[in-house]
Amino acid sequence: MSVRVAWLLSLLLLAGAFAPRARAGWMERTEAIMGTRVYVQLWADDADQGNEAIEAVMAEMRRIDNLMSHYKPESELSQINARANREPVQVDKELFALIKLSTHYSQITEGAFDITYASVGYLYDYPRHVHPTDAQIKAALPAVNWRNMLLDEAHHTVRFEHPGMRIDLGGIGKGYAVDRCVAILQARGIQRAVVTAGGDSRIIGDHMGRPWLVAIRHPDNPKKVVTRIPLSDSAMSTSGDYERYFDENGVRYHHIIDPRTGHSASKVRSATILAPTATQTDGMSKTAFVLGPEKALEIINRMPEYDAVFVGPDGRVLYSNGLRPPAPRPAGRPPAATVGSPRVPP
Repeated sequence: MSVRVAWLLSLLLLAGAFAPRARAGWMERTEAIMGTRVYVQLWADDADQGNEAIEAVMAEMRRIDNLMSHYKPESELSQINARANREPVQVDKELFALIKLSTHYSQITEGAFDITYASVGYLYDYPRHVHPTDAQIKAALPAVNWRNMLLDEAHHTVRFEHPGMRIDLGGIGKGYAVDRCVAILQARGIQRAVVTAGGDSRIIGDHMGRPWLVAIRHPDNPKKVVTRIPLSDSAMSTSGDYERYFDENGVRYHHIIDPRTGHSASKVRSATILAPTATQTDGMSKTAFVLGPEKALEIINRMPEYDAVFVGPDGRVLYSNGLRPPAPRPAGRPPAATVGSPRVPP
């Protein structure tokens, strides 16, 4: 190598060493994955680090979708639905663990959460305004029972004990995917971020010294807000009868199915759950639609890691104990000290 070439290479290396790093700041991206809108916003020390982290999140979302989608015939979940009525189906350890976890939510919600609702749910087609007849529901409903799933933990197999059974992880899978993506970001050193898949979100850290302010939309008007909740290092899921639905003859047919009846559940219009992880919030956010807000709040208030906000059919907003606004005090009396969870105004 000539002296001149060596000198030029040295200059280039020095220039690279002292080149300014890509600028730190907030970065975001939205993609359509898992049949919904996946959104990531994060603070990165440099743009390359942020782009790589966001791409890792989207890749993980696509991986989980390929594993757990009931729309894709080649997915393992679709293979369960196609074969588990005839034989035990061996599946990936990760998928097996999530199916088993779903039975925990079936237990604590007294069956209001049940992934076998898909035995009836598949008869609905919301974009095409198709719903099953009463006779079709009556014929399919006996297959809805989470206790009729035989789960062999030693071999990671799933077997259905009732003909016509199907499962759908839509009520817990997106929350699980959000948690997986948060773990990826944390492993990469990201300290401030939000990951959202449909109505399921999880927040890492705060928003530069302040909590993230998360709004709950009005069921009938996307431009109106029921309440706003300040959150840091927390997860939140909101389910509403306005997400996937159609109206026919004064009846709203939406995607949250009552496992006991096979019809769209209608005891609330909107349900928001707060907890440490999105898997927890996703798994509980359909409960009030089936059980009603009062019964659902009984369950939520027994579990200190959870909080909830429900909007009833009559427009009433109900809060769990940790979020309930303080009662009005008599005029002239000083406010009492507040201990515990932050209070959110109605």
